[in-house]
Formats: sequence, C-alpha cells, structure tokens
Amino acid sequence: MKWVDIQEIAMALTETHPEIDPQYVRFTDLHRWVTELAGFADDPQRSSEKILEAIQAAWIEDSDY
Repeated sequence: MKWVDIQEIAMALTETHPEIDPQYVRFTDLHRWVTELAGFADDPQRSSEKILEAIQAAWIEDSDY
C-alpha cells in the first residue's frame, strides 16, 4: 500500500481499529496507524494533511459510524 491507496488504507484501518470512531482521530495518530499497517510500503514523509483528510473521510464512510 502507498499513500495514494486511500480506499485500501481506510478498509485496513476499519479492520485493525474497529473500536475507533474515525471522525475523532488526530492526524498524528492516523499517520502512525497508517504507517504501521501490514502491507504499507511508502515513505512516511510523503503524507500530507490533504492525504490524511482523504483517508479519514474514506475511513468514516467505510466504518458506518
């Protein structure tokens, strides 16, 4: 997975953090959780606020909160 794989990352976050309501996640935590995902293989420094916002929005949609 790379930062551009927004939907795949969101689905993986839903699976690995089912107890979390993604609308209340801080970007610092989100960044860490994404980089810790199995299969994530991108430069952690390549993320941006825009990418994290897109991941969070997709995660909210995927998690059905």
